[in-house]
Amino acid sequence: MALVTTKKMFEMAYKNGYAIGAFNVNNMEITQGIVKAVAETKSPLILQISRGARSYASMSYLKAIIDVAVEENPDIPIVMHLDHGDTFETCKQCVDDGFTSVMIDGSHHDFEDNIKLTKQVVEYAHDHGVVVEAELGQLGGIEEDVVGLSHDEVMDHLTDPDQAVEFIERTGVDSLAIACGTSHGAYKFKVAPTLAFDVIENIAAKVPNYPLVMHGSSSVPKEFKDLINKYGGDMPDAMGVPEEALTKASKLAVCKINIDTDLRMALTAKIRQVYAETPAEFDPRKYLGPGREAIYEMVKHKLDVLGCAGKAAECL
Repeated sequence: MALVTTKKMFEMAYKNGYAIGAFNVNNMEITQGIVKAVAETKSPLILQISRGARSYASMSYLKAIIDVAVEENPDIPIVMHLDHGDTFETCKQCVDDGFTSVMIDGSHHDFEDNIKLTKQVVEYAHDHGVVVEAELGQLGGIEEDVVGLSHDEVMDHLTDPDQAVEFIERTGVDSLAIACGTSHGAYKFKVAPTLAFDVIENIAAKVPNYPLVMHGSSSVPKEFKDLINKYGGDMPDAMGVPEEALTKASKLAVCKINIDTDLRMALTAKIRQVYAETPAEFDPRKYLGPGREAIYEMVKHKLDVLGCAGKAAECL
């Protein structure tokens, strides 16, 4: 089947209490590891492409890789989503390039400018059959070009539920990424965070059946952190969002949960391990292969955490 939008996915996720995993891709091995996991578990999938990914791999290569994944897995609904588009021009280009979902991130603008920019993207995207995600509130941490608040400030800049209602009504946006205490990157927190589930619940009460999105939701798995550090890395204070918090959010109004850092850590951990244990190795297949397998195992686990494993058929 062809690429799909998130419309049916979010409808079923909201109704049945789970979230769709949205995984960032930068190359073939990452994509293959993710797709192998969703194909085996029969799960719906959102593949995200950031500005950094487009710069690194070029859109034509990434699109071709995703097209193969779609062709080889006709029973798996797959969305190609722009992650953190920052201008109307970027979103327009991605709509024109065949994306089925785009994110316009105007969260760094004031409220009125965010509405104006988001509405402009929504009007163009909807005219072309593409859905739109926006963001309201501010997250912490750093991910590529996205620089958020310091970790100590995160809980002071949560999404205001009343503003969320107004934002949704005035823009017509299809889903909304909210600030509820999560943070971008690997160095999210010094102690396990307590997310603001009351923000999620309040927005859900005010806008029933509306899909919310959580960014900055990687868990920074200890097994990968330990491997990276064992073989020369330096991630002593890396801590992410506990998986039980992801499961709880997925049973509320959160229909999409973004995961990027965990993918990077899985790949890096296995590459470092191969380099350390077999330093004479120079065949990329011998270190990228184990990295791809680690991504597959990690994503397969995440699909259970989010509750979307086995839900592909109902999202078609």
